[in-house]
Amino acid sequence: MFSVTILGNNSALPAYGRFPTAQVVTLNEQAFLIDCGEGTQIQMSKYKIRRSKINHIFISHLHGDHYFGLVGLITSMGLLGRENDLHLYAPAPLKQILDLQFTVADTRLPFTLNFHALENEGLIVDDKKFTVECFKTQHRIECWGFIIREKKQPRKINKEKIKEYTIPSAYYERLKNGDDYETKDGNIIKNEILTIANTPARSYAFCADTIYDESLIDKVANVSLLYHETTYLKDLEDRATDRFHSTTIQAASIAKNANVSKLLIGHFSSKYEQLDIFEQEAKEVFFNTQLAIDGVTFLIK
Repeated sequence: MFSVTILGNNSALPAYGRFPTAQVVTLNEQAFLIDCGEGTQIQMSKYKIRRSKINHIFISHLHGDHYFGLVGLITSMGLLGRENDLHLYAPAPLKQILDLQFTVADTRLPFTLNFHALENEGLIVDDKKFTVECFKTQHRIECWGFIIREKKQPRKINKEKIKEYTIPSAYYERLKNGDDYETKDGNIIKNEILTIANTPARSYAFCADTIYDESLIDKVANVSLLYHETTYLKDLEDRATDRFHSTTIQAASIAKNANVSKLLIGHFSSKYEQLDIFEQEAKEVFFNTQLAIDGVTFLIK
């Protein structure tokens, strides 16, 4: 399963039962936390997210609504006896903040916390089953977005044909990569007989706080699911620009021009109690848009 669960969808201030930004992306047995606003632990407990499954945390930038819950979460992981390494990817100054807080509290973690400072756009995690890339967004301070992509081999094993032709399991990986099979007596069994085409690899792009920026179009092009902030409705475009945020129409325009399959919008200003109008406005430009509502899990297809 490839999915994203929204733990927080609000901007700077918690309001109307909405929490600041935090999301958990699940890719089969892997879980990734993107941003960790105040109250993230409460939301994780409420929606039954297991802390122990999270081995990678990505922090987009150092405005409090995106990381004020982090120290508490890491400390709780230690108190619960975590032993596995934890990898944290974030702007470099966050390490000083964490070191200070852990020092004054005499916090001693029972696991290794590996801090990876974000410095350049590009690949930051390369696993046999997935990759993670980072890219810059245009905000008031240093800010990053992330793309999680699953890895898939081009072909899938046709179990019936494998059994029919008695193909040894040691050869499966080569078949998945498109190789033909040669029998002991020199006969060639074509790959298309033994395998079927795999489904396309899926991807999720988290576009963090940003002013309207058309350079993002190439960065998130063709992803399966794009999350883009929509702090304001379209009538407050000037305010969005002044505060380095985006509107509904601007987020939808990025999604349309980037040819993404689906758009999630969030990071709503606390000045709005009702959110339906956000979806309505975005759909004027990009119809396949949904609100990133706290507690909802969206499948990435």
